[in-house]
Amino acid sequence: MSPEFVSNEEIVLAARRNLGQGAWDYLVGGSESETTLRRNRLAFDRWGFRPRILRDVSKIDTSTTFLGQRLRIPVMLAPIGSLQVFAPEGGAAAAQAAAEFGTIQVVSSVTLPSLEETAAAGAGPKVFQLYVNGDMAWVKDMLDRVRAAGYIALTLTVDTAIYSRRERPLLNRWAPPTRRGPLEGRRYLTELTWESMDQIKAMWGGPFMLKGVGTAEDAKLAVEHGVDVVWVSNHGGRQLDHALGSLDVLPEVVQAVGDRASIVVDGGIQRATDVLKAIALGADAVAVGRLQAWGLGAAGKDGCLKVLELLEHEMISGMGLLGITSLQQLGPEYVCRAEPVTPPHEMSAWANMPGGRIL
Repeated sequence: MSPEFVSNEEIVLAARRNLGQGAWDYLVGGSESETTLRRNRLAFDRWGFRPRILRDVSKIDTSTTFLGQRLRIPVMLAPIGSLQVFAPEGGAAAAQAAAEFGTIQVVSSVTLPSLEETAAAGAGPKVFQLYVNGDMAWVKDMLDRVRAAGYIALTLTVDTAIYSRRERPLLNRWAPPTRRGPLEGRRYLTELTWESMDQIKAMWGGPFMLKGVGTAEDAKLAVEHGVDVVWVSNHGGRQLDHALGSLDVLPEVVQAVGDRASIVVDGGIQRATDVLKAIALGADAVAVGRLQAWGLGAAGKDGCLKVLELLEHEMISGMGLLGITSLQQLGPEYVCRAEPVTPPHEMSAWANMPGGRIL
């Protein structure tokens, strides 16, 4: 069993003790100057709350429905490559945590164990995330496997046409398992277009999510192409440097999409107050990557489960103090622009972190 962590800050510290420098740098770093990574955090810090008082908040419901599934909180596990470098069980441990807690796991196509083994590891609903590393015959074979394994939806990630320069691990001459050995399949990512997306979407024939949307223009195109879920993401600040924070982009995407698709956002989410801000600004759900991996690094499945439980505790507190009892009550009137009070970085949501940052 995991230690009795009282905050996700403690989980981060435990993960740092357990992980080698290469795996740690791969997890916490961004690309080049890490400006996008910092803007992800800054975007949340630039919003403040407008709480209402004297309301009965004795019974609070943190749940929502997404892709026809009931989620205990509106937080999914984001797809992360090479989860096995954080815990030996990799995606299987995350699958067990998601199922036990009651949320959706989005499974990366470049993590271990196999998509079939991960699907079998936990009974909860799973979405498969696809990197196109082959031709359409290769894609069809992959989708046949995904369908047979029982995944409820497909996510196509489209912000990795070129693999970025992630300098923290580069400086230590470390690469994740997916970057070791031949990389011939990456050329297919450079050739992806709206037309090839349409082919993949039609081949799948089920709920389809497009991950890596960063502008209203592309969000509009996505819904015109029949995408069911628009996923606002800059890959956690790990792809294009000097991009806007994901939450900064969310309002224009919400306006462009309207009610024609659901919206997910990730990037910089470290606390339940971040989740509440995203929902207030129009997201239907969020996804967490680094938090998930910190949990795995701290204590495997139990650590990942504890991350979600702590987020739920924070949500109950935040919702009650905002004066709401369900997420359906949450809207833009509960937030306003505010000045940030701390410099943004990958640890800045935790005030008690020794030395502020952990390198």
